[in-house]
Amino acid sequence: MTTSGAFTAVSARRTFVRPPPPELYQVPPPPLQTAPVVSNTTKSEKPKREWPLAVRQYVQRSFAAENSVAGIGREEMETKLKQVISVAAESNTLLTQNWDSLPLPQQMIQDERAKALQTPANMPWRDQFSTLNVQETNGFSNGTFSKKRKSSDLDPGQIEHDNHVPWRDTNNRNVFEDRLSYADKRQRNDLAGKGSSKFQSNLDTRKRRFEGAQPAFPSPQPFTPPKDDSPMPNVDQGPVIGRSQELEKKYFRLTSAPNPDTVRPIPVLEKTLEHLKKKWKRESNYSYICDQFKSLRQDLTVQHIKNDFTVNVYEIHARIALEKGDLGEYNQCQTQLRTLYSQNLGGHPTEFKAYRILYFIHTCNRTDMNDVLADLTPAEKQEPAVKHALEARSALALGNYHKFFRLYLDTPNMGAYLMDMFVARERLAALANMSKAYKPEVSLRFVTEELGFESDEECAQFLCNNGAQAFLDQRDGDVHLLTGKVGNTFEVAKNAAFRRVDIKGQI
Repeated sequence: MTTSGAFTAVSARRTFVRPPPPELYQVPPPPLQTAPVVSNTTKSEKPKREWPLAVRQYVQRSFAAENSVAGIGREEMETKLKQVISVAAESNTLLTQNWDSLPLPQQMIQDERAKALQTPANMPWRDQFSTLNVQETNGFSNGTFSKKRKSSDLDPGQIEHDNHVPWRDTNNRNVFEDRLSYADKRQRNDLAGKGSSKFQSNLDTRKRRFEGAQPAFPSPQPFTPPKDDSPMPNVDQGPVIGRSQELEKKYFRLTSAPNPDTVRPIPVLEKTLEHLKKKWKRESNYSYICDQFKSLRQDLTVQHIKNDFTVNVYEIHARIALEKGDLGEYNQCQTQLRTLYSQNLGGHPTEFKAYRILYFIHTCNRTDMNDVLADLTPAEKQEPAVKHALEARSALALGNYHKFFRLYLDTPNMGAYLMDMFVARERLAALANMSKAYKPEVSLRFVTEELGFESDEECAQFLCNNGAQAFLDQRDGDVHLLTGKVGNTFEVAKNAAFRRVDIKGQI
């Protein structure tokens, strides 16, 4: 018979960690058995709805650039478009509705705003507005208000033409056009022989560092097309001599070597240009004209034609694109014109240099603006178009909106089309400043004259489109803007207007 001691043997502790409580040693109950959830993958997905062709064409017209309306955003237009199509789908009139004659969503929104503006309940001062002395133009103009010129009104003979460029005498260093013909500063430094610079030494150091490194994965080999594929254009073959005699030709992007039978020689291209100018004045069909001009430019490029006729083609296309607000095509033409002007091929370089300054104001591109200002010669600064653009830039830099809108009403050539792209933004900035300086209110007539509106009606419409409808008050036979209350509204609208936006073809 063995006897046990009056104690319980325990294992000695080997660490200072507190042992877990006894509850953790309990074995958890087994999980409940649940039936597996079987996803219904056999259900057929909802078939995609096929919209009628007329509805798809109506949507395409709604988003076309030539049908855009200033002051109507894309989100607002998409909401209205969905509403129109949903109403037609619910009423089963998608096939019976005449979509060709139906107004576009932006036109419907514009009509709704006009009706709201004419409703006495929304505009308490509207009843007495007809009794006001509404001037169609500002008082200081006295009927001399300068209307915007169209591209068809610009005659090359009306603009001063001189093959001797003034800056060749006043400035012997490399001009802005010569520098911008390169892709970037690195390429310019390499071609200018700046191998001993600090920039070039840094490039050499990086090159030596990566020469000894082996890639972790082999680089993919270039694709070699089979022999029966379409031949690619070879730059060593020289220019193509066109043989086509057709005046009109659609634009197609080249995917193979150009065929001389479809390329027009320069005598035919000169006739084509005159034909397009007459057709633009008669029909003003921008989609057709833009396609024809791109085809004309392509024929000039594949034949390596660079002369005064080439400059004239790009200038006319750039003016037409400005008139229609197509910045993409305008920038493509402006980029080529800079290279052509550097070769002293004629044209109107000062006119388009003024356009470039106004464009950089629109895009708030200070870097390129400084490059343009640094390369201007004293002779160029005295040109009327360049002088006007410089004064507009100076007025905005100093916050002198009074002078800026005086310049806006007297813009030479076609610069007014470029200024139209950012004048609404500058009006909001001016209204934000006026709300701080003029309190508690200011007359609508004063706002019309200061911000360069053509009439009080246009000024009131602009204020309503930017959320100031509730801050217009009719009193003592005049309309007043309550600047003491509307300041925050204009600040929010100004910040949204100055938001940076990427533009296709930006230079």
